[in-house]
Amino acid sequence: MKLSDYDIQFVKGVGEKKARLFNKLGVYSLENLLHYYPRKYLDQSKTVSVKNAPVDEMVSIRATMITPVKESRIRKGLTLYKCNFSDGETVIHVTIFNNEYAARALRTFDEYILYGKVERRFTDAVMSSPQIESVNTGLGIHPIYPATQSLNSKAIAKAVRNAFDKIGVVEDTLDDEIRKKYGLCTLDFALKEIHFPSCTENIEVARKRLVFEELLTLQLGLLLLKGKRNVRNNHIAKKDFSEEFYSLLSFEPTAAQKRCVGDCVSDIMSESNMNRLIQGDVGSGKTAVAGAVMYTMIRNGFQTAMMAPTEILAVQHYESFKRLFEGTDIRLALLTGSTKASEKRAIKCDLIDGNIDLIIGTHALIQNDVEFKNLGLVCTDEQHRFGVEQRANLAMKGDNPHLLVMSATPIPRTLGLIIYGELDISILDELPPNRQEIRTDYVDSSYHERIYKFIKKALDNGRQAYIVCPLVEDGESDLLSAEEYANSLSQGVFANYSLGLLHGRMKSKLKDEVMQKFSDGEIQILVSTTVIEVGVDVPNATVMLIENADRFGLSQLHQLRGRVGRGSEKSFCILVSDNQGEQTKERLGIMKSTSNGFKIAEYDLKTRGPGDFFGKRQHGLPNLKIADMVEDIQTLNTCRVCAEELLKADSRLDSHPVLCDKINEMFKRTDY
Repeated sequence: MKLSDYDIQFVKGVGEKKARLFNKLGVYSLENLLHYYPRKYLDQSKTVSVKNAPVDEMVSIRATMITPVKESRIRKGLTLYKCNFSDGETVIHVTIFNNEYAARALRTFDEYILYGKVERRFTDAVMSSPQIESVNTGLGIHPIYPATQSLNSKAIAKAVRNAFDKIGVVEDTLDDEIRKKYGLCTLDFALKEIHFPSCTENIEVARKRLVFEELLTLQLGLLLLKGKRNVRNNHIAKKDFSEEFYSLLSFEPTAAQKRCVGDCVSDIMSESNMNRLIQGDVGSGKTAVAGAVMYTMIRNGFQTAMMAPTEILAVQHYESFKRLFEGTDIRLALLTGSTKASEKRAIKCDLIDGNIDLIIGTHALIQNDVEFKNLGLVCTDEQHRFGVEQRANLAMKGDNPHLLVMSATPIPRTLGLIIYGELDISILDELPPNRQEIRTDYVDSSYHERIYKFIKKALDNGRQAYIVCPLVEDGESDLLSAEEYANSLSQGVFANYSLGLLHGRMKSKLKDEVMQKFSDGEIQILVSTTVIEVGVDVPNATVMLIENADRFGLSQLHQLRGRVGRGSEKSFCILVSDNQGEQTKERLGIMKSTSNGFKIAEYDLKTRGPGDFFGKRQHGLPNLKIADMVEDIQTLNTCRVCAEELLKADSRLDSHPVLCDKINEMFKRTDY
């Protein structure tokens, strides 16, 4: 039986009731349990004498209990248990608070390990509530697991020990050749030493092996996915029409835009299908790149489709391309949930007959009754807003059309290789010369009155403003919610202005209505949560106030800031936070000092991890158990080379069945 098929409840000492507690930690099988790693270790392998114990530091003292326990009830709810120990030189007065079970378990003249802080006196010492273990079990390095109140670290450690007793030697996933080449220990040694290390050096030996295996599994899985999608090009473009497209623009494309278009055109003229990500900062011109590629495909006789995550964004793209292609013979259509039934029927007929060259829409594009005559290219905007299944459904509308995805979330290239490992990546790392610089300020809440006056001045001059809050409903914490804040503003300081509210729990239709009113200028101030992070282009909005800015990741703040500065007027972003911690000051100072999304993303990655780029699970990246995106970047690069070599020699990994099981286990937890 595979370890992944062995239910955790059948491990000795677990049972059905405790299994449910393990399930809450994400542990369902023996496989999960063995890879539920300690978060740190309690090193009691080295003991010191009382006279050599450092002041105010946690230490392990090997000592013998020399007096019985005396109970002393101080008051209701507080009982002290006192006894004395000796390390052979010094008497240690030990006090145990409110733990009768621990106190009664002690035996006079038995030897113990006392772990805690030592307060030395002239001839003796004091330890308050030290951790006390028998010398037989206390010596050594003990694992400390991420635990809960109902399932503590000791119970988890006991289950892991029993699991090892059950399975004996753990079957290895890597062959001798790979282990020897990269200097890795066996999986059996690594797992046993990561849970119950015999010395501190072995923790690093074990971690090196487990990190390598995890990153290799990830890279192999992504490369296999990429291989599945690397199919023969059935829609080869014979001619490059990008220069003709540039002549339609009212501006000169940047060098970065031309480079990215060149990457895409090279793909669609090659023997294999295009599977490419265009990744660029806010305002870097991704839509123009997509337009050039779609134009080239259309001029080569193919239909193209662009899917946007919201109806209002789809309408925005449609209007932009409609203006751009005015005077050409390119036929466009818009298909959303709001499209009238009669129009939908006509559009669907025209798609089948080949009378539409470019269709722009929302999820309506992936309905079963939407079919194409000759779909050659699928383009999705804000890639991470769609599940992989949704993108695949659109791609299935044709005979393996080219795939172009776009994201305005700047990600360090190293992380991008992991998250978008199945895609080729082109990066727009240059902003158009006419792009407005957004002035960013970081202040505390004492500035609110001045900020409100500043916003009023902008509104009186015909501009609009965003106010962003991190919460939706009152009572979630001591912070004002978006709803409560919007009500107080509309009845107070902004009573004479039109104010709208937008948050993620509103129905899509209502959200679109609010955004449309804001876009049309009917709403002057939009109070919102992060749902505007990727939204409609409102050039007239010139001020953004972000409350409790310390609650957001920097990459998220950067995306929010990108909603202003989209017109010709000077724009402002004001970050408000009363958190005076040094890290908060440093983080928000980064936002003030740079508008480079990639620099901000690098800093966010180092300080907060990859989750902040999309939220924890949106990007579908398998949840890594032990590897660290930043610290283990060198190993990541090594594993990518190793993965490519393995697949070159064995494209389906037929000779590595256990490794295949690992890949399947890892990727079944994602939306891939």
